[in-house]
Amino acid sequence: MCRADRLLVAAGLLFLIASPAHAAGPAISRAATPFPQAVPPAPQGGLTISIRDLSAPAKLEPQLARALRESASPGFAVTVPGGEARVGDFSIGSGESRQGDFLILNGDADLYGRLSGNLVTVGGNITLHPGAYVSGSVLAYGGEVQDAGGQVTGEIQTLGALDSAAPAAGAQATATPPIMHALRNVAGLAGIFLTLLCIGFGLVLLGKPNLEIISDTVTHTFGRSFAVGLLAQMLAIPTFGVLILGLILSVVGILLVPFAAIAYVLVLLAAVLAGALAVVHALGETYTRRRMAQGVLLGTPNSYRYVLTGLAGMLLLWSGWAAFGWVPVLGWIAFGAAALVTWVLMTVGLGAALLSRIGLAGHFAGRFIAPETLTDEYLWATPQFGVPAARRPGQHKTPPPVR
Repeated sequence: MCRADRLLVAAGLLFLIASPAHAAGPAISRAATPFPQAVPPAPQGGLTISIRDLSAPAKLEPQLARALRESASPGFAVTVPGGEARVGDFSIGSGESRQGDFLILNGDADLYGRLSGNLVTVGGNITLHPGAYVSGSVLAYGGEVQDAGGQVTGEIQTLGALDSAAPAAGAQATATPPIMHALRNVAGLAGIFLTLLCIGFGLVLLGKPNLEIISDTVTHTFGRSFAVGLLAQMLAIPTFGVLILGLILSVVGILLVPFAAIAYVLVLLAAVLAGALAVVHALGETYTRRRMAQGVLLGTPNSYRYVLTGLAGMLLLWSGWAAFGWVPVLGWIAFGAAALVTWVLMTVGLGAALLSRIGLAGHFAGRFIAPETLTDEYLWATPQFGVPAARRPGQHKTPPPVR
């Protein structure tokens, strides 16, 4: 071959190497490897995430967060049963079709073709372009799903934010300290205490005779009041149903159903609240009188003091839960004990309110004289069941002898 021929051959080779067709060859070859960021399956006992069922995405959140944390570490591996895991951006080209479930970590997913399975992205968005078809469900954890014209036969869901993917140590560091938990409980109890105190003082101011009759009913018929209150709790809903049914079956009564329902609920709430405050009043009165019997000067006893003292006692009952509610076992025990005692007292109060017709009837209050004469001074100085009768001196007359 002459020198000129060799020059022509070399020029032809250079032209072929530099030509766009030859340069595009490697690019097409790289495009033919669509998933260069594949994650190898984890060994037996390693991290396994099943995305076959996406009906309860919240259950997957801990596993997805763990996968996202570990995806940047060397040697990361995860098993997706019936599918694959990828790190980085993911796409299915137009005309392409993929089988199985895909888990995409720290990347976006762009779909132009068909996917027969579920798609989950962690830390990325999902975009469904025109012509995209997914025969399953899609889930974006910490991202968004943008539907630009694609079709999904299953559900399109988004879950939470990546803040929940913080390490467990960080979650423990931001957990609520026990002292803050206890202070929150104490603040809640204080709010309930002040609310009931205001209602109790208002009831004493506006309905003191009724409150005292219910309170005396609690004191003198504790067992009967508990039985009636328990029965009332069991029959509250059936009674309401019978009342509404009776009104519906009548011609005119059907118009009164809304008013009857509201009146029934209001009367029941009034009985429960009046009974609860009556129990508090009875507790405060019993404690105050026992302290005075021991010679302790507590000032002038009155219903305001009784309500305040009784509510303080109820607050003390719940203080154990407020202080130790953060303890797993002890907190539940304290809560259960306080709730049980409170329920018993509330039941007694409800029964006493019903027995006394919300303070309108004193048949079970244990009073043998007019209520207006039962002042605190009289009850303190005189036994409640009366004093022994005695003849006055100088009035005894001996009957004349029989002749």
